[in-house]
Amino acid sequence: MKEFMLLFRFPQSNIDPSKIPPAEFQALAKKWQDWAGGIAAQGRMASNGNRLALEGKVLKPGGVITDGPFVEIREMLGSFIVVKADSLEEATTLAHGCPALDSNGTVEIRPIIG
Repeated sequence: MKEFMLLFRFPQSNIDPSKIPPAEFQALAKKWQDWAGGIAAQGRMASNGNRLALEGKVLKPGGVITDGPFVEIREMLGSFIVVKADSLEEATTLAHGCPALDSNGTVEIRPIIG
């Protein structure tokens, strides 16, 4: 089996968890746990990523450092996991049902070359 990274991207306006009411945040967290748990139950979870912080830095050519991440884009990378699958198509099937899709987010599926 090969490994694939599932990258979860969200519109910047949807990514701040402090703006979600606590009950709604708990329900969303349960959706994520159930979805990822289903992948783990199939023995397909290679690495469970964590949610990424909103702040960061971006290093650009010439040594230029800006506040980040990626303030010039409309979507932010929110988190990732690594799954095991036989093909890109199979990894894409595992991405179906991801709660990021319920929040106008996207799931990018990328093979890991190793």
